[in-house]
Amino acid sequence: SVKRKGFRAQHVRIEHEPEHAHRHLHHIEAMIRPSGLPPRVQELALKIFRRLGEAEARVHGSTLEKVHFHEVGAVDSIADIVGAAVALDWLGADRIRCSPIPTGHGEITIAHGRVSVPAPATAELLKGMPLQTSDVRAELTTPTGAAIVATVVDEFGPLPSMTLEGVGYGAGTKDFAEQGNLLRLLVGEADQAERDQVWVLETNLDDVTAEVIGFASEKLFEAGALDVYCTAIQMKKNRPGTLVTVLCDAAKRGKLEKILLRETGTLGVRRWIANRTKLERRACQVDTQWGAVEGKVAILEDGTEVFSPEFEACRRIALAHDLPLRSIDQEARKAYEERDPR
Repeated sequence: SVKRKGFRAQHVRIEHEPEHAHRHLHHIEAMIRPSGLPPRVQELALKIFRRLGEAEARVHGSTLEKVHFHEVGAVDSIADIVGAAVALDWLGADRIRCSPIPTGHGEITIAHGRVSVPAPATAELLKGMPLQTSDVRAELTTPTGAAIVATVVDEFGPLPSMTLEGVGYGAGTKDFAEQGNLLRLLVGEADQAERDQVWVLETNLDDVTAEVIGFASEKLFEAGALDVYCTAIQMKKNRPGTLVTVLCDAAKRGKLEKILLRETGTLGVRRWIANRTKLERRACQVDTQWGAVEGKVAILEDGTEVFSPEFEACRRIALAHDLPLRSIDQEARKAYEERDPR
């Protein structure tokens, strides 16, 4: 362990022979596959490398197969990514939330010369994520770190409501005068009624067709909207209209606003932050006489469980057997109530 600004933290130093290898993705895959690591760890590590390779390819106008991993192809960076995959698999977290990303500022030297912080590949990977300003004149988020965050983080925001079970600190190599070079990880059990915040986007429409609104809704869902719904409203000059409402995470807000403006032709979008309470829930599958039906189980604060079959699962069976949709829904709910609780 080491100390950074008075705080004790874990620091890992990778020792290896000097090298000047510029590896491709297939070279890195050939190193990871025979490693003996669990398959899920290998897949997560390679998924992170692919995410990084795609960003590098976009920056340099190349392809994933042809792109060179320069700094990231070094042994210590490979160890960073594989080590992160091992640690995350060991933790077994259901969801990962991250605070806004600090990038630092200034200039750094990479294989392609002097560049501004964040480095081009880092900036590409951080698209759609909330960033945090910093007075530190250094690179605080590397392409390696950005690739890990882009691959594994489910959502960005403040610390969720939870029972804290563990806290860990990891230390970087450099020392900064302004702050400790530390990464903190907190692990806990989420409260049954988790509280968070979402952005609400709204716009009033009175001059577009239902087809346009439907298409816009599809694009919004594809881009990561949590929910999209329409409400009939009465607008000025007694014109009937449609209120389109979108719920989204902070990281998706800008992208979804652009889709609303582009697809509907509206002249403006209203937005605000709403507090939200979410029940604990888990995925579940029940067996019916027509096959398996997936669904979700919501757990109320008194421990009561409520099972809701997935519409698409019920729809698939209803079409395959020419049965009423509600019959599949009722059968699935009954199967859950009669299941063996073990």
